[in-house]
Amino acid sequence: MSSWLSRHDLSPANAAVLLFLWLFFIAFMLYPLSYVFSGAFFTDEGFSLIFFKLMLSSSNYVAILAKEVEDKFKDFNRPEAMIGTGPFMFKEWQKGSFIRLVKKGYGQLIRDDGPTSHHVKRGTPTMGGLVIIAAVLIAYFGSHLITFSAPSASALLVLFLFTGLGVVGFLDDYIKISKQRSLGLRSKAKIAGQSIVAILFAVASLQFPDERGITPASPAISFLRDIEWLQLPLILVIIWVMLLIAAASNGVNLTDGLDGLASGACVMIFGAYTLVNIWQYNQSCAYTASAGPKCYEVRDPYDLAVVAVALAGACFGFLWWNAEPAKIFMGDTGSLSLGGALAGMAIFTRTELLLVILGGLLVIEVMSVILQVGFFKLTRGRRLFKMSPIHHHFELLNWAQVTIVMRFWIIAGLCVAAGLGIFYAEWVAGT
Repeated sequence: MSSWLSRHDLSPANAAVLLFLWLFFIAFMLYPLSYVFSGAFFTDEGFSLIFFKLMLSSSNYVAILAKEVEDKFKDFNRPEAMIGTGPFMFKEWQKGSFIRLVKKGYGQLIRDDGPTSHHVKRGTPTMGGLVIIAAVLIAYFGSHLITFSAPSASALLVLFLFTGLGVVGFLDDYIKISKQRSLGLRSKAKIAGQSIVAILFAVASLQFPDERGITPASPAISFLRDIEWLQLPLILVIIWVMLLIAAASNGVNLTDGLDGLASGACVMIFGAYTLVNIWQYNQSCAYTASAGPKCYEVRDPYDLAVVAVALAGACFGFLWWNAEPAKIFMGDTGSLSLGGALAGMAIFTRTELLLVILGGLLVIEVMSVILQVGFFKLTRGRRLFKMSPIHHHFELLNWAQVTIVMRFWIIAGLCVAAGLGIFYAEWVAGT
C-alpha cells in the first residue's frame, strides 16, 4: 500500500480524501443510473425486452402513441395525463396486446409564461444529461483501461464535480417530473446540494501536489495564468470557486432554452479547452527541454485534455438528438453538470477569467436576465426585452428557432475564437 501511495505521489491524508471522493462518486452515480436502466429491462412481471420489441417490430406503435398523446393533452389537469416517455414506465395497455408507457410521466414540463411555440415540446423526454454523464465516464475510464494508465487527480476531481452537480440536477428533474410541477428541488435544497459539491471540490483541489509541488488548483485568481498579486486565503478560495461553479452552471442552464443551443455551444467551449490543455502540456514547465521560456505551471494538462475531448464528444453526440426538433432534453441534470465541468476546466487550466470570453454566449444569456430583472425593478414594471433569457426575446420577434440557434452558435464560435486568440497571443508575446 505504501509503495502504491509513493508511486502516485499520494500522502495518506490525500489518499483518504481521494477514497472519500470515489465513494461519493460511486454512491451517487450508480443509484440514478441503475434506477434508470433497470426500468428499461424490468417490468412488474420481471425481466423483459418488450419496450425495445415494440419500437422495432410494431408498425402501429407510433400511431397508437401519438393518439395517446393527443388524448392526454385534452385533459392535462388529471395526474395520469402526463405523457410517459421514459423507458421504465410500463403499465398494462391491453391484455395480450401492448404495454402502456404512461405509468408515470417522465416528459419535459414547459413554462406556461414562455413562448407558445414551446408547448408542443411538452412530454419530450428529459434528463438526457444522464446520457452525457455516462458517455463521458465511459470514454474517460475506457481510454485509461485501453492505455493501462492511472487516472490523474485533476481529471478525477473534474469528473467528481461534473457528476456531483449532475446528481443535484437529476434530483431536481426527477421531482419536477414525478410531482408534475415546474418547481423541482426547493431553492435552499438545490443551493445546499451545489454548495456541498463545490466546497468538497474546492478543498480537494488544493491537495494532491505532484513532484513539483503543483496542486490541481491554485489559491490565486487567474486570467491566462495565475495573477500572483491576487492570492486568496483558503476561505476566499472556496467562495471564489463556488461563485465560478454557480455562474457557469446558471449560464448553461439559462442557455438551454432552445433545441441544440446549449449543447452546441458546449461543444465549442470544451473543444477550446481541449486545445488549451494540449498546448499547456506541450509548454508545461515540467518539460523544460520542449517548453518555451514562458511555460505553464499546471498539473495534469494532458489528462484534462482527455476529459475535455470526452465532454465535447458527448455533447456533440447528444446534439444529434437535441437539435430541432429535439427528441430529448438534457434537463438540469445536463446543464448543471456541464456548467460545473466548464468551471472545473477553467480553474485547473488557470484560465478562470478567460472563461468569460470563451463562454461569451453564456455571459450574454445571464446578463440579459440580470438586466431584465434590474430594469423591471427600476422602472416599476417596464421590460427591457420582450422576455428573458434573450433567445426568447427573438422568438417573440417571430424569428425562427433554427435561425436563432444558428446565429447564437456563430456568436459562441466568435467568442471561442477570440478566447483562443488571446490565450495564444499572450504566450507569443512572452516568448
